[in-house]
Amino acid sequence: MVAKDFRRFSAAALVLFALAVQGQEPAAPVQLKQVPARANPQATTEMLLAATRAGTRLVAVGDHGTIVLSDDGGRSFRQARSVPTRVTLNAVSFADKDNGWAAGHWGTILRTADGGETWALQRTDTTTDRPLFAIRALDASHIVAAGLWSLIVVSDDAGDRWQEVRPPAPPDGGRADRNLLGAFADGNTLYLAAERGLVLRSTDFGKTWTYLSTGYKGSFWTGIALKDNVLLVGGLRGTVYRSADAGKTWQTIDSGTKSSITGFTDTVDGIVAVGLDGVLLSSRDQGLNFTPAQRDDHTSLTAVVANSVGRPVAFSKAGVVADFQLPPAAR
Repeated sequence: MVAKDFRRFSAAALVLFALAVQGQEPAAPVQLKQVPARANPQATTEMLLAATRAGTRLVAVGDHGTIVLSDDGGRSFRQARSVPTRVTLNAVSFADKDNGWAAGHWGTILRTADGGETWALQRTDTTTDRPLFAIRALDASHIVAAGLWSLIVVSDDAGDRWQEVRPPAPPDGGRADRNLLGAFADGNTLYLAAERGLVLRSTDFGKTWTYLSTGYKGSFWTGIALKDNVLLVGGLRGTVYRSADAGKTWQTIDSGTKSSITGFTDTVDGIVAVGLDGVLLSSRDQGLNFTPAQRDDHTSLTAVVANSVGRPVAFSKAGVVADFQLPPAAR
């Protein structure tokens, strides 16, 4: 069920996830060359899987090495000038308005120092395709990326060098092979949303990790840290869990939907979450209660980010969601 639902989210981007959870390790090609992303007049309609802010600019990444930028709060987007890869990019994070990193398939990590206009390849591993599903820049030097089979790589020099870190065995036993699917942070405390109801936490820039057990047995895809030590994580079948004590204890939250949650953001109108099947959720009480709604077109939403004035901008398997808006009751 995990593999089936995740393929619905991003069949092209995360097919390796489906193979992994079935215990099949795909062979690497004889030769893989990183080919620059092509100029695409329809870049805003490519599948976009993650988005963030770089100062006031919005940056979204996705299929075929697509990276798009907006300098008007999400009203219009344009393609980045130079991207050195066509692999699917699953995650993006900025330390400030200039310095950012993106991660994706084949362990690819890209860096920009000009707000996303141009990107350089910092890391790739063609021996086996272990996708990186999450990345977080804690500051302009410390970056952590995570992905398939508990792959975690860290850098303390802005990505010039990357070191693989092995997390400890999980609390339910077995190997540290959980898939790590989303990254979020509260200051320098970093969290990873993972399979089997686990959240990983690091307070030393990703060098060591502890597990936070929520009581859930399914997969979390995403999370967000709010003020007053509140954490929210979401994932399969509309599952949302909340902690009011930085992850020590958790409670399940009724999201009002069975569609999987793919992203959270904090807006001027409260917390907004998006999900598959065109689902969107809103909360005015830091995630204690959510109001669900659904788009008429049922387009699967893949990411959401608040722009510089706190308004949500959403993305989907069909690119930028130009007409995204919350229902009147949630505003």
